[in-house]
Amino acid sequence: MSAASFLEVQGITKRFGGLTATEDVSFTVNQGEILSIIGPNGAGKSTLFNCITGFYRSDAGKVLFRGMDITTAGAHRICKLGIARTFQIVQVISDMTVLENVMTGTYLRTYDRKKVREKAGEILRFAGLYEKRDFLGTDITIADKKRLEVAMALGTEPTLLMLDEAMAGLTPVELREMIGLLRKVRENGVTLIIVEHVMEAVMELSDRVVVINSGRKIVEGMPADVVRNPEVIQAYLGDRYHA
Repeated sequence: MSAASFLEVQGITKRFGGLTATEDVSFTVNQGEILSIIGPNGAGKSTLFNCITGFYRSDAGKVLFRGMDITTAGAHRICKLGIARTFQIVQVISDMTVLENVMTGTYLRTYDRKKVREKAGEILRFAGLYEKRDFLGTDITIADKKRLEVAMALGTEPTLLMLDEAMAGLTPVELREMIGLLRKVRENGVTLIIVEHVMEAVMELSDRVVVINSGRKIVEGMPADVVRNPEVIQAYLGDRYHA
């Protein structure tokens, strides 16, 4: 691993029976940057996330985080080491309040209930959700649930935050708010990996972009270069985006 690499993914392959979901995918992430992973539905992006974060055991390859081999570590251990994530289908606890949802993540670092509540309140202020702290998870909008899921992840005090389509389905105003939140997260020293289809957000936030198609990495580079790549246009962008 190079001195600059914060996370290194080496040749990750994951199979489900006769289906190869990801095949020999490699990339690095440097501390403090935002890396986006894009590609068609079913390309293997979420599977790759699951392999990195310990939800799936890869069939081949390695994942190194800050020089440590975490390839076979469980999800709870990986979270404790400083990698947190959100999910493609929003995962909030519907019968708990917004504040209690964030507290669940904050308990990873301390069992002192007073400190947990204080920390959760700080995170909700940061995420713009403090005024809704007493709402149940079922009683907030999809946009607020997505922000809440980011807040829950931040409660674990990550150094690397992985977001799986956190901006899907948002209105233009909600999208601007989420982009603003993620910029603040990065400014607070958290490295980000984003799986996303919203190209406006990808272009605006990303330092680098990795493109996956049919389980394999086909291109990696600067956002402006990636969206002009003929292979990316053919496999993914088509006429939906013109740089």
